[in-house]
Amino acid sequence: MTMRPAIAAEGATEVYVRADPYDFPFNGDLRPENTVVMVIDMQKDFCASGGYFHAMGYDVAPMMAVVEPIRRVLAAARGREFHIMHTRQGRRPDLSDLPEVARWRSRRGGAEIGAPGPMGRFMIRGERGFQIIDELRPEQDEPVIDKAGSGAFYGTDLELLLHHNGIVNMVFTGITTDVCVHSTIREATDRGFDCLLLEDCCAATLRSNHVAALSMIKQEGGYFGSIATSDAFVDAITEPSHEQEAQSVHA
Repeated sequence: MTMRPAIAAEGATEVYVRADPYDFPFNGDLRPENTVVMVIDMQKDFCASGGYFHAMGYDVAPMMAVVEPIRRVLAAARGREFHIMHTRQGRRPDLSDLPEVARWRSRRGGAEIGAPGPMGRFMIRGERGFQIIDELRPEQDEPVIDKAGSGAFYGTDLELLLHHNGIVNMVFTGITTDVCVHSTIREATDRGFDCLLLEDCCAATLRSNHVAALSMIKQEGGYFGSIATSDAFVDAITEPSHEQEAQSVHA
């Protein structure tokens, strides 16, 4: 049985997402005003044939398999005016923000950052491969955070945007589970945010890495947060509140 502390906002209706190892958020204070859905790096370089991952020899099918669950989550979240933010990973066109060791590693991996590809230079801001896939195109009022590295807090204004909007809960989707998603969750945890990862809305280049990343989040009672499915999240935010239920009974 999940232990639930008193809700953060006095008098508010408790709302939880059924999750493992604890129902999210820890205090039941799940509202559109204080919760953001993060869509991490759903870019053509990672998801499309001819992109960075494909050039390195990885199968991009697992990346595309998460598109429909993410779309469903976004439709539900947008319908209830939850915050939504997107991230994109890429380097400056002059490569001034690319450490030489990172360039060397990418060359060893089979697709050097900055090298020409079918959708422009790999992993470079402004190129076609850098753009978010059409299926998950951000809406006009949804911030897009461009980052050079794996974590979305490093060298960006993400934390400023979160605090400015009063966000304390972060719901994660995107790729890859073991690198950019995991790095951002770890950074968010250190900054005091409660984190939820939707396991069918994220993927890794290797299935074993995806599974291991999920396990690490749940260790020590949920050290880095909790894990749920897209269905559990959508159900939680679309169920009528107790107040609405009472109104319908008396109507």
